[in-house]
Amino acid sequence: MATNQLLPLLLLALVAGSHAGSIAVYWGQNGNEGTLADTCSSGLYAYVNLAFLTTFGNGQTPVLNLAGHCDPSAGTCTSLSSDIQSCQSQGVKVLLSLGGASGSYSLSSADDAQSVANYLWDNFLGGSSSSRPLGDAVLDGIDFDIEATNGDFFDDLAKDLAQFSSQGKKVYLTAAPQCPYPDAHLNTALQTGIFDYVWIQFYNNPSCEYSSGSIDNLTSAWRTWISSVTATSFFLGLPASSAAAGSGYIPPDVLISQVLPAIKSIGKYGGIMLWNRYYDELNNYSATVKSSV
Repeated sequence: MATNQLLPLLLLALVAGSHAGSIAVYWGQNGNEGTLADTCSSGLYAYVNLAFLTTFGNGQTPVLNLAGHCDPSAGTCTSLSSDIQSCQSQGVKVLLSLGGASGSYSLSSADDAQSVANYLWDNFLGGSSSSRPLGDAVLDGIDFDIEATNGDFFDDLAKDLAQFSSQGKKVYLTAAPQCPYPDAHLNTALQTGIFDYVWIQFYNNPSCEYSSGSIDNLTSAWRTWISSVTATSFFLGLPASSAAAGSGYIPPDVLISQVLPAIKSIGKYGGIMLWNRYYDELNNYSATVKSSV
């Protein structure tokens, strides 16, 4: 009798567990957000995107911009190497995010894409270079937060980066498109079907974000994305506080009671992505929602 009573509880636990998601966060654009090591040791995140490599491609000298944390041109970002390794030792994957909203980047040809891929491999991934901005630490992958350019040749860049996975350690590929489908800058890259995780930005996009208490536009967009793009899983990208974006903030209680149950039931759910660590810490957002993600 006791065993039979336990069975439904076990099944419930299995069902709940099958939808358990992870939290991804962007770090690097606010000098007041604390260290990378502290971000990872918080136990809140499975993925940390270092934001951003703001300049690359088209013959430009690549520029890493980590706001007030360090100065790559002075070589002071190499001190992050031990933080990155500390994150990885705790099971947190650390990726370099390309682009951002105010970068100067574009790719002029397939050859240009290959040369950027080689640069990323040698300077941030498993290759070698005398000028590794983050020191010897080997990042887990590359995030595409492409919010400018027409997206030409970013499919080539994704394929070129994926090729490096054959050299031992897997190179994770992630992307942060805007929620209107198809994304104006990342569609061609995403159509390759080789991205591991797609964290869709459901903010600053009124047509497909949560607004005025309604989740309909958001769930409709989620359905479109997961049926149109091939990826291992999709993440709900959110502002970590109402100050983190112009629109699209979802209060934690609404996220837990309405939004997450809805998108988990639709499928391909991997978790949530938050912009960014600074606002998350201020608002205690991920700590509040983590057990429901």
